[in-house]
Order: sequence, then structure tokens, then C-alpha cells
Amino acid sequence: MKKVVLVTGANSGIGLALCERLLSDDTEGLQLCLACRNVQRTEDARSALLASHPEAQVDLLQVDTSSISSVLRAARDVKLRYDRLDCLYLNAGIMPNPEFDIKAFFKGLFSRFLCCYHCSKVITMFATAEGILTQRDAVTADGLQEVFATNLFGHFLLVRELEPVLCHPGRTSQLVWTSSSNAHRSAFKLDDIQHKKGNQPYSSSKYATDLLSLALNNHYNKQGLYSSVTCPGFVMTKLAYGILPSFPAFLWTMLLPLFWLIRIFTNTFTLSPYNGSEALFWLFKQKPESLDPYAKYQSLTSGLGNNYTQPRKMDIKLEVSKLFYKKLLQLESDVRKELTDKEKQSHHGGPAGCES
Repeated sequence: MKKVVLVTGANSGIGLALCERLLSDDTEGLQLCLACRNVQRTEDARSALLASHPEAQVDLLQVDTSSISSVLRAARDVKLRYDRLDCLYLNAGIMPNPEFDIKAFFKGLFSRFLCCYHCSKVITMFATAEGILTQRDAVTADGLQEVFATNLFGHFLLVRELEPVLCHPGRTSQLVWTSSSNAHRSAFKLDDIQHKKGNQPYSSSKYATDLLSLALNNHYNKQGLYSSVTCPGFVMTKLAYGILPSFPAFLWTMLLPLFWLIRIFTNTFTLSPYNGSEALFWLFKQKPESLDPYAKYQSLTSGLGNNYTQPRKMDIKLEVSKLFYKKLLQLESDVRKELTDKEKQSHHGGPAGCES
């Protein structure tokens, strides 16, 4: 029986590289669905995949994870198309308006290089961007923080909506999240899960992803659904290029030798989308029930260019994940009610306002 796999954010970067690897390794038949926001770019990605895999079955699904109505429409479409999902890759994500703190960067660089003992911390600073990268968030049409909605809440709602095709007695299904080394506990607050008050919404959303994965395991494992978290490492994608948007392309090219040099000292500099997709691809070939719910599965690349996957314990606690899950359920209830109220107002031709 063909496995059915859906990948959000599949039209470029790590998502597209993962799809290419899944199709290249496919020997038993695979039904692949590319779930993305931009229709034209998704069609281009499908054409590229079919050019190298003409016999493949590749479907398209339009979904914008920052939009509640878009997620609900996409979920309805999925349930009409498929009677089951074997693997759902929750990969789509944004880092809008990244601001690189050059002063903090050079301060950390030179203060740490003065002592050989702290050289590893310089590598960590490069790899995780901790303390040197902030973002300016926006608010969606649904009134949610954009990064939180896109990276986490839209995916959470998608999982909730797809329970009928993800959870079936007698078989297992898999959720695989793309998290980040930039997932820092210090950026996340339970009393501000959308990160309205901070300037690190990306880091907060990725730490929230780690918490949510653990909570989903606690909630769904008895129904045969298992969740895992991956980290692609430092990859040169549009997300990375956006950190320094004013950098000309040739300067990025000039930086590549430096990045290759750094990779001699750290295996987290995967650099290419193909290398970054290593852990996502590796997890597809594992038995979901055998995986550690407290581990983040890291894509790693040695100085010689060999790819491998390694689990690393996440800085998370079950009780916090349970509290976070309750907050997400309450937010889900609120946004569904608001959406229903808006639809009622629209049908009756009344004002656009709605109850809070």
C-alpha cells in the first residue's frame, strides 16, 4: 500500500530537498502532497520533481498556515482526497524582518576569541544566532501574531483537523516538525505564547514547537500518532539570506569558504538544503513508536561532507508542555468562535464586528 505523505513549505529549500529525497528513495510507491501558500511556485516545484521522477504521484494543496480559514479549507480538501495520512511534515515557516545586531555580534566574536576556551561559544553563536538576531513581527487578519500563526498555530490547527486521517486503530502515523537551533527557552513565555511583547518571535515559535511535539505525543500516542522534532542545522536558504537582505549575492558567495571552514569545527553547519533535510528523511525510515519524544533529531554534516542524524535532548518539561497545550486549545476555541461569528454576520449582512 502506498504511503501518503504531506509536506508543508515544500516548494523550496529544505522542504523541496526532502521531497526529492523521498521520491529518489521510493521503491514501494509514494503519494506525495506539496502543501504551500504560493500556487505558481508549488506548480514549478511539482514540475521539477516530475522531470526527475516522471512516474511519481505528486499532488498540490494550497494552504497558508498564517490564515485560519485557509488551514480549515486545506484540511477539508485533504480529508476528501485521502482516507489516511502516514506522515505529515510540518515544515513551513517564516522569519520576517530579521535584524542582525552587528554590534552584539562583533562584541561576542572578539570577546570570545580572546580566550581559546570560549572558541566553541563563537561557533555556537554562529550556529544558533542567540543574542544577535531579532525580528519585527506583524498581526494577521485573524488577529494573531504572524510568526506564531505561521510557524506553529496553523500547523497545530491542521493536525487537529486531520485527526480522522492521522489516527486509525492498528497502524501508526507520524508528525515531523522542523524546529531550529534558535529555539531558546529564554525567548518563550507561557503568559505570552504568541510573543507579543518580545523581539524574538522566531525563537519563541520554535521553542513552542518543541513543547507542542511533546504534548502531542502525550495526547495522541495511544491513538497511534507520534510526533518528532528535527533541526536542519545552519542551512543557506532564503531564510538565511534574509538575515542580511542588503548583502549582495557575491558577498554571500565570498562567505561560503568561511562557512566551510567553520564546518571543520562544528557538524551543525549543514549549509545545503539537501544536507539540512537529513534528519527529516531519516525519521521517515524509522518506526515512530521507537523514537524519543524528548529528543530533537539533528541534521549533521561532518567536515568531510558526510551526513548523519543524531538525537539531542530538548530543554523542555512535560508539565510546561501540558500547560502550553491547554492554552492552545483555548486559543483554538476562541478563534473558531470568532470565525463562526464572522460567517454569521456575513450571511445576515450585518456589521463586520464580532464578539470577543
